[in-house]
Amino acid sequence: MLDIGWSELVLIGIVALIVVGPKDLPRMFHTLGRFTGKLRSMAREFQSAMNDAARSTGLDEVRRDMNDIVSKKSLGLDALENAASKFEQWDPTKPRSAAPGAAAVAAATAAEEDADAGLAEELIDSALQPGTAPRPPVAPAPAKKD
Repeated sequence: MLDIGWSELVLIGIVALIVVGPKDLPRMFHTLGRFTGKLRSMAREFQSAMNDAARSTGLDEVRRDMNDIVSKKSLGLDALENAASKFEQWDPTKPRSAAPGAAAVAAATAAEEDADAGLAEELIDSALQPGTAPRPPVAPAPAKKD
C-alpha cells in the first residue's frame, strides 16, 4: 500500500484520538472510508476506460504483434538458453557420449581409411613383385568447358 507498518498506524490512531477526540473519531473514520472507496472506484473506472481505449484503437493487437516479433523463439534465445543449460550440465570428468549420427560417420571414415590402406598395400605388393606393373591411381575427369 503506502508502506505503512502497524506501529505507524497505531501512532496515527493515537494522534487522531488526541486531536479529533473520542466523540468525533468514528465519524472521521467513516468519512475517510467513504473517501477511500470513492478513490478506488474512480481508479478502477479510469483503468477500465484506458483498457477500452487501447482495445478500440488496436493498441492491444499491436502489443501482441510486437510480443510475437520479439519473442525468445524468434530471436533464437531459446536455442541459446538450451545450449547454456547443456553447458551448465556438462561434466568434463564423464566420457562424451556419441551423437546418434556420429557412429555412422565414424564407420564411414573407418571404411574409407581401410580402403585407402588396402590400395596402398596393393601398390606396394605389386611394386615388389617382379614383372608386374603397379596399377596407376585413377585421376578425376577434366571438367567440360561450354
